[in-house]
Amino acid sequence: MLSHKQAAVGAVTALLHNATALFLVSLMAVVAGLAIILGHNIWSGGALPVVVTLVGWSALIKGLLLLFLSPEAASRLYLEGFGYEHLFYFYTSLSLLLGVFLAVGGFKRPAR
Repeated sequence: MLSHKQAAVGAVTALLHNATALFLVSLMAVVAGLAIILGHNIWSGGALPVVVTLVGWSALIKGLLLLFLSPEAASRLYLEGFGYEHLFYFYTSLSLLLGVFLAVGGFKRPAR
């Protein structure tokens, strides 16, 4: 995504304008968010468990938001309200750093 900004922005824009695809992605986000929350709703014990819980809640909220907004309203919110194209590198870098943090934390050997 970082190396092909226009392709990534075009894909997100196309997704936001396709009601069927947006519905399916919204449903998957709701299911994933609920699975994480129901299986891992931990608010203490260090940064890693809290970040996992926050990812679950953010997935659920994002899925519900996309599920109940019209495609036009969702497109306006993401493309104009959040400035997705203008802040593309910020959002992508944030996702990359979060993924690296979770991957390192998930594969790290627990202290004895």
